[in-house]
Amino acid sequence: MAVATDATSITVHARKAGFFRDTFAVARRAVRAMLRDLETVIPALCIPVFMFAVTVGALQDFAENIPGLDYRAFQLPVAVLFAVTGVSRAITVVTDIQTGYFDRLVITPVNRVALLLGLMMADFVLIVALTIPVVIMGFIVGVSFETGPLGIVAFMLLAGLWGLVYNGFPYAIAFKTGNVAAVNLSFLLFFPFLFMTTLFIPQEQMTPWLSTIADYNPVTYILAAERSLITEGWKPLTIFYGLISTVGVGVLSLFLALAALRGRATRK
Repeated sequence: MAVATDATSITVHARKAGFFRDTFAVARRAVRAMLRDLETVIPALCIPVFMFAVTVGALQDFAENIPGLDYRAFQLPVAVLFAVTGVSRAITVVTDIQTGYFDRLVITPVNRVALLLGLMMADFVLIVALTIPVVIMGFIVGVSFETGPLGIVAFMLLAGLWGLVYNGFPYAIAFKTGNVAAVNLSFLLFFPFLFMTTLFIPQEQMTPWLSTIADYNPVTYILAAERSLITEGWKPLTIFYGLISTVGVGVLSLFLALAALRGRATRK
């Protein structure tokens, strides 16, 4: 019996590629790396716990003079935003750029957008996971959700969505500069967002000039949506404004990130 040995008779099939396959491949690599570096998550939990404890401890008695204000419930959304903001794999991007791995990656047929979205998918998994200890902390100090279990899920997802869209900024800086120090400073962009809004007191208690700034601050509406889920029940319009504000920030941050990625991928 003759066995064909002609090399031309051998057919080799390449692995199918595509946007979704590339995105999940990048996300899977990022998740695996994230699981190996869980110690980097500790600061993301220490900061919100510290801010919550200090703020409530300092202002709880003062806030009791504001009728109907549960200050612990008022501060819980602030804690969760501190937990989820700036948690990204942008430092890993810088490492890949500095080691030359990114340059090798972009000469492959991998979809360029998938390089960013895959990382952000992995970020979203971690961000939502970080909301869980914050919610548990709220339960420990006596915070309860008027919207029940479904409201807790909505609270976590809304916080996760904010953390996800904000990450466009550190990724934009990472792709543009390839510098670790610059990426680490990206968290500072969040401070004007948070401190010029209803961080410590309700908006009606603010001075007129700061209240006016808060009117144009997207975080004001995100915090209002989160707080409504805890203390007011389902407020569709408040939640809608929170979502619209989040999406608005996302349009800007993702545009910047994709533009920086495009520039980095075509750099010679």
